Amino acid sequence: MAQVLEFKLPDLGEGLTEAEIVRWLVEVGDVVAVDQPVVEVETAKAMVDVPCPYGGVVTARFGAEGTELPVGAPLLTVAVGEPAEDGQAGPADEAGPADSADGRGRSGATEGSGNVLVGYGTSEAPARRRRVRPSDAAPAEAATPAAPPAAPVANGRPRAAEPAAAPARTPGAVDGPVPVISPLVRRLARQNGLDLREMAGSGPEGLILRADVEYALRAAAAQGRTGTTAGEPRTQRTTDAPAPAAGTPGVTRVPLKGIRGTVADKLSRSRTEIPDATCWVDADATELMRTRAAMNAAGGPKISVLALLARICTAALARFPELNSSVDTGAREIVQYADVHLGFAAQTDRGLVVPVVRDAHTRDAESLTAEFARLTEAARAGTLTPADLTGGTFTLNNYGVFGVDGSTPIVNHPEAAMLGVGRIVPKPWVHEGELAVRQVVQLSLTFDHRVCDGGTAGGFLRYVANCVEQPAVLLRTL
Repeated sequence: MAQVLEFKLPDLGEGLTEAEIVRWLVEVGDVVAVDQPVVEVETAKAMVDVPCPYGGVVTARFGAEGTELPVGAPLLTVAVGEPAEDGQAGPADEAGPADSADGRGRSGATEGSGNVLVGYGTSEAPARRRRVRPSDAAPAEAATPAAPPAAPVANGRPRAAEPAAAPARTPGAVDGPVPVISPLVRRLARQNGLDLREMAGSGPEGLILRADVEYALRAAAAQGRTGTTAGEPRTQRTTDAPAPAAGTPGVTRVPLKGIRGTVADKLSRSRTEIPDATCWVDADATELMRTRAAMNAAGGPKISVLALLARICTAALARFPELNSSVDTGAREIVQYADVHLGFAAQTDRGLVVPVVRDAHTRDAESLTAEFARLTEAARAGTLTPADLTGGTFTLNNYGVFGVDGSTPIVNHPEAAMLGVGRIVPKPWVHEGELAVRQVVQLSLTFDHRVCDGGTAGGFLRYVANCVEQPAVLLRTL
């Protein structure tokens, strides 16, 4: 007898609470093995292939591609112990996750393989509050439709036959079926006084997504009001023109979700919380480029310009540790870090990400080049893990690859500083008292003014420029 097990979206770690289904890797009726990837999801940090801890036959899938699901929501169900069509034992008949060591077998507790997401927290997640699905309905792709629930009765009669006064509505609360899964969506609506029963969702079968609630809030703000509960006064109407409604010719609305939404939230938080300042300087990078050419001519792995700049950054942070820090606003303390975990901006088809090179201060130029290459390739392939994208203490942003000379970087919250590097191009430059054509680069440093004053920031940037102009300066720190 087959036992149907429900596989839920696992805890993805790093505080992630939801993910969007990008692509299903299995169909209903497919036979899956233990730890076989069954769905590709996109979190706010990376693309992830989610493996199923059960082996058997897929009987249902929950959610169409493009649907956002919260952690703990059902992904699919698997019939464990179902014999294969050819009469041979299928994957579910092999020693699977439910074959526990305590002898309970498949009829006991259904433990997973423990390998739901390698690197994302493989142990079983702690018990969570039950997630509510729309009307607790059967999945859209279930193998067999669920029987309709029996109508509630009271005193032998259907409850619907008894007249009753309509209860007072509480915005964000639900007294009937509302197509919403995420408790985060319910909370957002409740906090802003929106009645979910009056909204039309853009998800499958009218599912209300977070983007729908955020759009409703923006529309209300554009019209000079916010959602209100009964008895609350509406806010004063603004004179600003409302934003064009969805469906207006020539207007396209792009939801801020996934990586793009995370970037937007982080940049907004940086501008809101960090009193930043920017200083910049032009530097003659001719000698740096000559040094790199000489290193690469000596044989062995090629050294990248970014690796040399990273080596210069770590040396500068050793002299000015104030910039390798963050601010604990709750404790009103500056937290300085002994280790340099260097983030670098990488542009991908899915948006801007900032992978982190761990212990950059301990690496030489060759090791830095290799790690930059590995993380860049993973970023483009969408295989970065949350661990690859968090924990940075300082960021290096080489926007010169876009063909621009300068910029005013936005600090990567909660870090305290970011060094921006423009393109290196031939320009007129006074060298040894004479006008010459030299390889010139503009360096920009944006820093949190709470952690240091201009003297420290200027000293850091000047040291970086000196190393760019005379790489031999680095020998003092080796």
